[in-house]
Amino acid sequence: MGKIINHRYRIKNCLGMGSYGITYIAWDIVTNQYVVLKQMRKTKRNKGTLSFQREAQILKMLKHPRIPKLYDSFMIKDIPHLVMELISGKTVEDLIFKEGKTFTERESFELLIDILAIVQYMHQNGIVHRDLRIPNIILNEGNAYVIDFGLARFLTESERMNNDDVIEKKLRREISVKSDFYALGHFMLFLLYSTYEPTVKEERSWEEELSLSMEARYILRKMLQIDTPYEDIHELSADIHRLLQRWGNGGVNDVIV
Repeated sequence: MGKIINHRYRIKNCLGMGSYGITYIAWDIVTNQYVVLKQMRKTKRNKGTLSFQREAQILKMLKHPRIPKLYDSFMIKDIPHLVMELISGKTVEDLIFKEGKTFTERESFELLIDILAIVQYMHQNGIVHRDLRIPNIILNEGNAYVIDFGLARFLTESERMNNDDVIEKKLRREISVKSDFYALGHFMLFLLYSTYEPTVKEERSWEEELSLSMEARYILRKMLQIDTPYEDIHELSADIHRLLQRWGNGGVNDVIV
C-alpha cells in the first residue's frame, strides 16, 4: 500500500475484489480527498474491459445524490481504472453481521422504500443494477446509497444465459427491472432475519420461519417471483406505501406466524 497510481492516486487500503475488478480506497493528491479506485483484474482483459467501459458510461449518465459520482477513468498498460466518489457510512452487510443491527418489519420496509427512490431513478434512465445486495447498500445518517455498478446494464441490452445457469442466477441477472425487485426481495430477507431467533433445529423456508404481516408476505412473494411478479416499480411502491400507511394508522396486527 502507498503506491501511487497515474501520478495522482495514493493507495491506502483494499476494499475488496469482485468478478472483474479490485477496489481500493485511495487519496487523491490533487483534490486532497479520499476516493474509490477500481482496477480491472489482469486476468479479465476481454469481458472486463467491456464491463469497465459500460460501468463508466452508466456512472457518467447517472446524476443522483445517492449514487457515487465518476471522477476519472484511464488506462495503464491496457488495464482500465475508474475513480469514483467515496460514499461514507456502513454497508448493510457490516451493520447486520459485524455490529448486530436488527431491522423490524416496519424498519425493513421503510428502508426499502428509500432504496426504491434511487432504483426508480435508474429504471427511468433505462438502467438496471442487477446486484442490489447487502454489501452494495450503504447507510449514512438514515439515508441509503447504492454502490457498485459493475453488473449494471442498459435495459435495451440483451445477454445470453447458459441453459445450465441455475434459476436463481437467471432471475437475479436478467436484464429486466424484475431482476432488481428479485434481488431486493432477498435483501429484505436479510433484514427480516436479523431479528429471527430459531425455535426448532431443522431449517425451514422463510415463510415458515418469519413472523410477517399478510401484506409483507404478499409483497415479498411477488418480489421473489413466487407469485406473479411486479412489472414496474410504481406497483411495488404503491403496495409498500399501503403497508406503511397501515403502520402509521396504528400498526399491522394480522401477523402470520
